[in-house]
Amino acid sequence: MAPPPRRPPEPDSAKPRLNRDLVLTTALRLVDTGGLEALSMRRLGQELQCDPMALYRYAASRAELLDGVTELVLDELVIDADTSDWQEQLRRTAHAVRRLALQHPNAVPLLVTRPLSTPLGMRPLGMLRPLELILTLLIRTGFTPPDALHVYRAYYGFLYGHILNELQETVVNPEEEEPLLRLALYRLPPREFPRLRELAPVLAEYDGAAELDAGLDILLSGLAQKLKTDPADHSR
Repeated sequence: MAPPPRRPPEPDSAKPRLNRDLVLTTALRLVDTGGLEALSMRRLGQELQCDPMALYRYAASRAELLDGVTELVLDELVIDADTSDWQEQLRRTAHAVRRLALQHPNAVPLLVTRPLSTPLGMRPLGMLRPLELILTLLIRTGFTPPDALHVYRAYYGFLYGHILNELQETVVNPEEEEPLLRLALYRLPPREFPRLRELAPVLAEYDGAAELDAGLDILLSGLAQKLKTDPADHSR
């Protein structure tokens, strides 16, 4: 009796089909779990079960891959430049950026410091869209274009400073209820650092969202006053 015909091997359904979105989302997952140093073409190829050389079709270099990951994170940010309440929009954007940073803390250097190493016009478009949208929002509000740029720089300077400070906030013993012990402030000489020791309860109960709002209150009220006293000249 003749043996039955052999069937061709079935494709491996567990192996993902490569595309740019899959490559970038996998790269971001590697960054989230292992930090920026964990991301390499070789490691990404292992994760995607493919030859690392196949990845160069989607990113010509590791630098381009990092730019793609940055754009992927920023794609989650929604800015409405057509809103009539510019202060509320800047407040919502600040909290959205903070949430992104807390969701992807290992990617924060890609958002904060990496763009500075690339001339503005050579950065990926996804990095520039938040700048364009916020400038549009501020100019429609009444700021002159140069003032809108100054506002953007002050706003993001404050925002990124807050994020870096919040991510680096650490305590000696989270289970310790006594603030002086929890933050090791008992080590400071009382006569030299009376204010820091006095503020121990406030420092120990750090609330990132509330702290961000407190800073935004100061920043936005100052900007609103400037807009009120020095409006843009729309007659030109």
